[in-house]
Amino acid sequence: MGEEDYYLELCDRPVHFEKANPVNCVFFDEANKQVFAVRSGGATGVVVKGPDDRNPISFRMEDKGEVKCIKFSLENKILAVQRTSKTVDFSNFIPDSSQLEYTQECKTKNANILGFCWTSSTEIVFITDQGIEFYQVLPEKRNLKLLKSQNINVNWYMYCPEGAVILLSTTVLGNVLQPFYFRAGTMSKLPKFEIELPSVPKSTKLNLSERDIAMATIYGQLYVLFLRHHSRTSSSTGAEVVLYHLPREGACKKMHILKLNRTGKFALNVVDNLVVVHHQDTETSVIFDIKLRGEFDGTVTFHHPVLPARSIQPYQIPMAGPAPVTSQSPVPCKLYSSSWIVFQPDIIISASQGYLWNLQVKLQPIVNLLPDKGRLMDFLLQRKECKMVILSVCSQMLSESDRATLPVIATVFDKLNHEYKKYLDAEQSYTTALEAGQSRSSPLLKRPVRTQAVIDQSDMYTHVLSVFTEKDMPHKFVIAVLMEYIRSLNQFQITVQNSSGPGPPWPLLWCRWVIGKRALLPSLSSALLTRARHQDAGPAQSLLYAASVLAVPCSQRLQAFESFYPPAHQLSLDMLKRLSTANDEIVEVLLSKHQVLAALRFIRGIGGHDNISARKFLDAAKQTEDNMLFYTIFRFFEQRNQRLRGNPNFTPGEHCEEHVAFFKQVFGDQALMRPTTF
Repeated sequence: MGEEDYYLELCDRPVHFEKANPVNCVFFDEANKQVFAVRSGGATGVVVKGPDDRNPISFRMEDKGEVKCIKFSLENKILAVQRTSKTVDFSNFIPDSSQLEYTQECKTKNANILGFCWTSSTEIVFITDQGIEFYQVLPEKRNLKLLKSQNINVNWYMYCPEGAVILLSTTVLGNVLQPFYFRAGTMSKLPKFEIELPSVPKSTKLNLSERDIAMATIYGQLYVLFLRHHSRTSSSTGAEVVLYHLPREGACKKMHILKLNRTGKFALNVVDNLVVVHHQDTETSVIFDIKLRGEFDGTVTFHHPVLPARSIQPYQIPMAGPAPVTSQSPVPCKLYSSSWIVFQPDIIISASQGYLWNLQVKLQPIVNLLPDKGRLMDFLLQRKECKMVILSVCSQMLSESDRATLPVIATVFDKLNHEYKKYLDAEQSYTTALEAGQSRSSPLLKRPVRTQAVIDQSDMYTHVLSVFTEKDMPHKFVIAVLMEYIRSLNQFQITVQNSSGPGPPWPLLWCRWVIGKRALLPSLSSALLTRARHQDAGPAQSLLYAASVLAVPCSQRLQAFESFYPPAHQLSLDMLKRLSTANDEIVEVLLSKHQVLAALRFIRGIGGHDNISARKFLDAAKQTEDNMLFYTIFRFFEQRNQRLRGNPNFTPGEHCEEHVAFFKQVFGDQALMRPTTF
């Protein structure tokens, strides 16, 4: 397969460290995302590499025994090292501070320390088999202060630094989980919850292993992911991943189930809010997106893989060593190796090879793997680096000059403008709050973040529509697409911009295209644009002037496309309504479509009903062959005559004699006037 067939890849700049061997031990800190290479217990050196491996931290420690765990506090101010099951040693890495180690023993008698987690630059949590101890580290005094503790039997623990939550496994089966939340020197006990284990024979003893649990933030919410393996007694066709939503307040709740439809060994990552499930037996991975529509059974939502299973893109490891050796060809990396260790959210470590990679999603290959454009757009709009891929999808769609694609194009435009409108509304709310006197420093007042999912009119003009209109495409299709985009903007009450960045106003964009391509009033088009260039006003005002004058003939041209594109009629009216001088044209359009009442309501709405021609409206009403409509229009003008002249009869100058005769023929001489409501 080529690169375009893989939608997952390892980052091209991994963290390279000295691989694990009998002399060198490797540790990973999930909070700082740092790898520690500890040689000979630290006596011959410790090298720490993080996301920025260009500035590694190197130091030496006195060899006081086997290192069980080693981590820096946040901001790398204090180093903590666990060598025994009872104590943790500390060293200050603060300038002008004492380098002497100081030690803290766990407070609970007969307890063994399972590990520790830094929750800030000076706060640390000891997790023991009998509970949890929360300390404040005082580097100046070289000691620790116990802030809070909780006694509870612990099998194993897990820490999510993004959510600052520690999860403790309790009970014999280990499936009752107790979360704790840490913030600014406080420890909060959240409601415990139970993981539903697969049904097994009573004679079988089953424990919930930490290998089957992960914690990650997905779409801003913290989830506990449980890898539930296939059970022989279960009717399920394979393993599944169960997602429990863990809120800061309230009980944990099972929300989603990801169907894997296979058995074997699995590992989990979360990349760009996608759950990635690796399957070692087949050396492939699948991705799930819980934002996409699934199958809801009233309690949980079931999801299937977004795409077919694919391997991670093959990766080449550069040869290490002296210059003559490094000039040799790189060697292929063994993917899905048994030596791989997966950490959340997107980290894969090979201790035997000495590499740490970040897993990445490639969006461009997904375009060809997901043919449903609506679902594809739902997927892309949730990704961080989506803008250029979305615009390329739009360009690709418009290159298929097929009338059948118009509904799909409309769907895509609506999805894009839905996100666009949400951002505009959020910006407006932010601006309104500022104008109301709320301070920028208020924690509740935050300027909305403009993500790449916000595709505005300038983006569409620059990257899609301006290129599209220059192609040799069927003119009806081009007009339909341009009008569809404006229709979508109007649907979401987004003002059509007078100027879209580097391009002309939207009305002029497609008016000019219609006039130029269809040779409709070409001399008028040229003359107006020339005149606009010589206006004293700025370029934007000049273009607006040209667009407004061209609007009437182009609106008339739009009506000719109604048989091909039904919204053309309404769009032509919308275009004319933007001009204060096009009221007569609007009335003519409505009457030509036999929308007599609509025309009368419009002219009444602008206050011009006292001056309109009664005969024109009566002619149009009679042509509809709808006698009740004719009756309504006739009575309206009778009432106007009564109000203006004190007499309901028409004057000879109005030339309505044939309509009076028709009215008498159909309704009789004695027909009563009745008021008409519009």
